[in-house]
Amino acid sequence: MNTDFSADPLSAALAAHGAGRLGEAQAVYRSLIEQDPAHADALHYLGVALHQEGNHHGALALMDRALQHAPGDAVCWSNRALAARALGQTSEAAQNLREALRLNPDFADAHNNLALTLRDLGDLEGAARHCRAALALDPGATNARINLGSVLAKLGRLDEAIACYREALDMAPDEAALHFNVANALKAFGDESTAIVHYRRAVELAPTFAAAWVNLGTALGQAGDYREAEHCYREAVALEPNAANLVCLGASLAAQGRNDEEAPYYERALELDPEHADARQNLVWLKLKRGEYREGWAEYARRWRACDYAPHDIEGVREWTGEPLEGKRVLLVHEQGFGDQIQFVRYATEIAARGASVDVCITQPLQLLAQSVPGVHRAWTGKPGGDYDYWIYAMSAPAACGTEFDTIPDKVPYLFAREVEIEAWKRRVQAAVDKTVDKAVDKAVDSEVDNAVDQVVDQAVDQAVDKVVDKVVDKAVENAVDKITGKSAARRKVGLVWGGSPTFYNNRNRSVPLAAFAPLFALDEISWFSLQKGEAARAQLAALETPTVIHDFSDDLRDFGDTAALIMNLDLVIAVDTSVAHLAGALGKPVWVLVPANSEWRWLENRADSPWYPTARLFRQQEVGEWSTAIEALRDALQVSAARDKPPRRANTRKPAVKAERSATVDKAQKPPRKRKAPAQADPLNPDRP
Repeated sequence: MNTDFSADPLSAALAAHGAGRLGEAQAVYRSLIEQDPAHADALHYLGVALHQEGNHHGALALMDRALQHAPGDAVCWSNRALAARALGQTSEAAQNLREALRLNPDFADAHNNLALTLRDLGDLEGAARHCRAALALDPGATNARINLGSVLAKLGRLDEAIACYREALDMAPDEAALHFNVANALKAFGDESTAIVHYRRAVELAPTFAAAWVNLGTALGQAGDYREAEHCYREAVALEPNAANLVCLGASLAAQGRNDEEAPYYERALELDPEHADARQNLVWLKLKRGEYREGWAEYARRWRACDYAPHDIEGVREWTGEPLEGKRVLLVHEQGFGDQIQFVRYATEIAARGASVDVCITQPLQLLAQSVPGVHRAWTGKPGGDYDYWIYAMSAPAACGTEFDTIPDKVPYLFAREVEIEAWKRRVQAAVDKTVDKAVDKAVDSEVDNAVDQVVDQAVDQAVDKVVDKVVDKAVENAVDKITGKSAARRKVGLVWGGSPTFYNNRNRSVPLAAFAPLFALDEISWFSLQKGEAARAQLAALETPTVIHDFSDDLRDFGDTAALIMNLDLVIAVDTSVAHLAGALGKPVWVLVPANSEWRWLENRADSPWYPTARLFRQQEVGEWSTAIEALRDALQVSAARDKPPRRANTRKPAVKAERSATVDKAQKPPRKRKAPAQADPLNPDRP
């Protein structure tokens, strides 16, 4: 090591500093300060060295001394801002950087650092301006280009952000952090597959890049590759065994349905961070899924720490936790998704049974239905508030009511569609069924008549063909009409929901492509009704490669009240785990639910029934991503139930009309000509003998 700094000790110290030999550089800086306490450069760069070691307070003290002696040093102002920013003094850091730029407007690094500081302060447009200023001064500044990309991403201008990152990658193709940032932007942009490519490249270039392993695992999990996601999280845990990474690993096991393996990782995370909200909440979900309700509901009260939104607080009104309610006014407040609201609005009845007058605050699409719940005085929408003695979130009610597995309030129905709407939908549903039957009749009559006429022609050589053909046509029409319309009363009316909300984080797991239900559509005597809403649903219906008619009234389903009235006219609802499954169960209608292998807590484990909905039957996915086995089970169950529950045939009112219509089309003039015997040939040896 060269310790001869006699010629130019400051230059030698700066060289050592630049090479990363901080101890060597600091020794020289301190020596220079001992010789000259006003040595601004030594004070400045000793402060920089302390900042690099994490001693930000010491760094600020030294740089403040330096600036007393050299207030015009723009670089010192810029470096002071870095130390202030590290201490969370963001506004002060911005002031320091503005002073640096006042002194030197062409200071590219100061523009870049001010951009980062403004980004932290929420001034994204200002941050973008200073990133561009830095790039105008130094087009090769990779960091400024990366920072501009991150700012544009926060502004939602993801296409511009990705372009910035790609330009930076052209300059530094082997920079792992760049691939990481590109992947983050692509993922936010919705291009998961390309994001995964860049995350993979990041961990190839930097195998110890724990954050890249985590984000790669998250992207793979969202793409449905849970086993590979598990591998990524294990790599991250090996590098950084912190609580967040342990929770990710546990969640990847849960996503594979390996519930017995996930708990130890959450427990370890809580040992490291007892307040880690996600670890605690995931353990709560696991307890509820196992039916451990007493402990699970009690701990569920802490769920807000793991949510993206804060709970309401109604000023002057106490939250109900189980106190006596005789003569009290209580507000039951909705939370989370439509399915949760439907499942837990039943607790209005439980609370009313304790002597309270109960109002329900719920989302608008459920307002009319919520008003039908027994015990509800008034259902309304809007911000919770009002003159009440108590209020409670609907999903806190199980804990306050002391619900255990054996005391789930399971009386259904507890939601009721309006009779006038049920009757209106009854006419529409029957018209749809009749339309399906008409098409089937026409097809069957054509087939029966054509086959019968072909057969009779060969037999009618010496008979009165007209009479025989008339008789056979009549019989063929009768058989065809009997075959189809005689079954119309027995046709089961089945509603179908195959996908959940596209914005729901777990929608990929619970949704099933419509085409996968083809084995069900091949069954006879079922009229299908789509209960699925949205443009994507219509596109799938249009692309269906089956002649099956699926009646779609989705444009007329304005709220859950309309959907409920339609469901009341159906015999069965088949649904994935979405709000319509809850709605059918709450209406007391038979509902068969396709449950994913990594199902939510409410469907429990290894059950074919639901204690929450007595009319529900569960068809469980056996392997994540594979639905064919569950759909085969659905088909078999439909066949068995059709044979068991087949209603008696109604009188055939269609037969005479169809018979007359079809017979009229078989005009005698168009019947096949009679086949007559050929005339006998003359005997050439005996011309008198015919």
